[in-house]
Amino acid sequence: MGKPDPDAFPPQAVALARAGGRIGLLGGSFNPAHQAHRHISLIALRRLKLDAVWWMVSPQNPLKSTAGMASLERRLEKAREIAAHPDIHVSAPEVALGTQYTIDTIEALVATFPKAQFVWLMGGDSLASFHLWRRWKTIAKRLPIAVVARPGFTVRALASPAALYLDDARVDDADAAKLAGSRTPAWVFIRERLDPTSATALRNRGVWR
Repeated sequence: MGKPDPDAFPPQAVALARAGGRIGLLGGSFNPAHQAHRHISLIALRRLKLDAVWWMVSPQNPLKSTAGMASLERRLEKAREIAAHPDIHVSAPEVALGTQYTIDTIEALVATFPKAQFVWLMGGDSLASFHLWRRWKTIAKRLPIAVVARPGFTVRALASPAALYLDDARVDDADAAKLAGSRTPAWVFIRERLDPTSATALRNRGVWR
């Protein structure tokens, strides 16, 4: 199998962004990608009325250890296998953009695709630790955020420093379809059927070796 090209977005993703498409951004290590990532993406496509979701595979998450981290090529390959959907595009934009932190990647994407209506996507587990991210308040000012509930994290997520800080900016989930293109800060917490799959559990069971 040839080495995947992490330096470019899929052509259809670029065309959509340049045309002003509504695009959800789901970043992470994807070590490995799994059905919960796909579950979150499908919910976002439907509830937020998105045109596409981009899975942005990080070469190395600065908040995570390099121990047990599979190669970028292997993680991209697995992510594409799991995504298996015409509206979910997998790439490693940080390689091409020369960024490491989420805020820098977001600002580069907004500058590169000024017409795109980006929404940052995350699971409830990420919201619980969002306040640890570099310039997280600026992230909330740059893009609207959609949080999809994850098993065991709802209470912790909604009581997190970030959720409390952004409480006045929270949008009712009935209005989730209005999130893309809305004035920031704005975020929504979406409760739907939960998928318990986690990358940590898969690694602990030896599935990702």
